[in-house]
Amino acid sequence: MSRLEEILTANKEFVAHGKHDYTAEDIAASKLPKKKMAIFTCMDTRLTEILEPAMGIQRGDAKIIRTVGNYLTGEFDAVIRSLMVAIYELGVEEIFVVGHYECGMAKTTADSLAAAMRAHGVTEEAIAKIHGELEIWADAFRDPVENVKDAVHKIAVNPYIPKNVKVHGLMIHPRTGKLDVIQTADDHTAETK
Repeated sequence: MSRLEEILTANKEFVAHGKHDYTAEDIAASKLPKKKMAIFTCMDTRLTEILEPAMGIQRGDAKIIRTVGNYLTGEFDAVIRSLMVAIYELGVEEIFVVGHYECGMAKTTADSLAAAMRAHGVTEEAIAKIHGELEIWADAFRDPVENVKDAVHKIAVNPYIPKNVKVHGLMIHPRTGKLDVIQTADDHTAETK
């Protein structure tokens, strides 16, 4: 059975015997995060089913944005654009940058990615076009805690993010769910004064 077939089989079972039926929800309000918060975190599979309960978040409470290593690549990258919509269109008032211990991105390099790309048939010409960006991005990430601090700072000082939006930085342990506060909005406000 292919992965698609597995998913479709699981979905059929879920729809037939699922624990929840959301069809009666107010559709107009369901897209708005009830807790007026956004979470920017890593795509690590170990965070599935642990992050939200560890933070006391339930369906509909928060907008969640996931990228590799919860790393920002620019002043107007996809994460910032997502946060802008979350703030300006959906009422988000607080942002939580949540990194995690044991992040595999800390071991990823431009060279390791280029080698893997070659092994999968990507041409040298294509790799050469992005290798400089790979170096800036992949080689810069070495410490998940420092990355959280950097992301909090970049979001808090971003000209497209209003200053009244609070930005916090947390680390989660992917096996226990324990959260550590790395930086609060108050910490950052004190730093920029």
